[in-house]
Amino acid sequence: MAKQDKWKWVALGAAGVAAGAWLLRSRLAAGGFDWRLFRASLAGLGWGWLVGAGVAAMAGYFLRALRWSVLMRPVKPHPNLRNLFAATVIGFTAITLLGRAGEFARPYLIATRENVPVPSQLAAWLLERIYDLLICLAIFGFALGRVRVSSASLGPALSWVFATGGWLVAILSILTLGLLLAFRHFSAAMRQRLLDSLAALPEHHFQKAERLITAFVQGVESTKSDRALLLLVWYSALEWTVIALTTFCVVRAFGSAVPLGWLDVLIFLGFLSFGGVVQIPGVGGGVQVVAVLVLTELFRLPLEISTSVALIFWIISFVVVVPFGLLLALHEGLHWNALKPLEPEVTSV
Repeated sequence: MAKQDKWKWVALGAAGVAAGAWLLRSRLAAGGFDWRLFRASLAGLGWGWLVGAGVAAMAGYFLRALRWSVLMRPVKPHPNLRNLFAATVIGFTAITLLGRAGEFARPYLIATRENVPVPSQLAAWLLERIYDLLICLAIFGFALGRVRVSSASLGPALSWVFATGGWLVAILSILTLGLLLAFRHFSAAMRQRLLDSLAALPEHHFQKAERLITAFVQGVESTKSDRALLLLVWYSALEWTVIALTTFCVVRAFGSAVPLGWLDVLIFLGFLSFGGVVQIPGVGGGVQVVAVLVLTELFRLPLEISTSVALIFWIISFVVVVPFGLLLALHEGLHWNALKPLEPEVTSV
């Protein structure tokens, strides 16, 4: 992706977070913030539920390593699962500390430790993102379609907007799945068609695009086996089941202060899955803002309680892994400076 295009998407995401933050600030200015209620909500947390949430979150990283082992079968049929798990934990630690620039740490570390080409692991990363996108779209579409029968507070107009949005997201999911299936069954033809459409690019950019597209097509080879495809679907479903379980445990930790059932949790997760796209290094970003907005605007929870839930969810989902990632990096002899933004080095390979 060209640098200027990348910054356009970053700016768009930042603008969305800023708009949400402005709305929350307006609510804060209108009603104030009861710090006593905020502290009380944290003091009354159920620690058993929080421990369960933390365990589920760490299990999710292991499931991601298992799924990655399937994705890299075309270049290495039997990778070292320990290397994949360590790289996954370190990679997500890099995302938390460095923002989305840390995304490239994981494929780079796996390629280095498993002695496979870096572009092949970029292809695995892209395929992983496609599978996650499909499930995110499915959950988000379900959330939009079912929000009317949940405990969320909506007017007739907003109910119609959400229901219509659910259908649109379902259509987008089908299109994404169709593209993935087209690459699975007609990879050579799809590769040539993409390259033909990019022929007008400058030579340097065209060669880089050709390497990445070729690596992606090779990565799709992992889905041509029916068994491998079933494993990818199975691990993806398990991964997002664990994420839903993590979210449910966080909600239950607040007891009666956050009276959300399973349907409400899935709706909440549907919105959060897109809020996680915007990550500000060290402090998160989109997840916290979206969490507070959904809980206050849809479920009519107090701003203080919503802020507590957003804070705990961010800690469990993004911060808990950091100590483990730092320890693993230290154990493997990595200098943390090596995990600074790797995109220029990775994409130039």
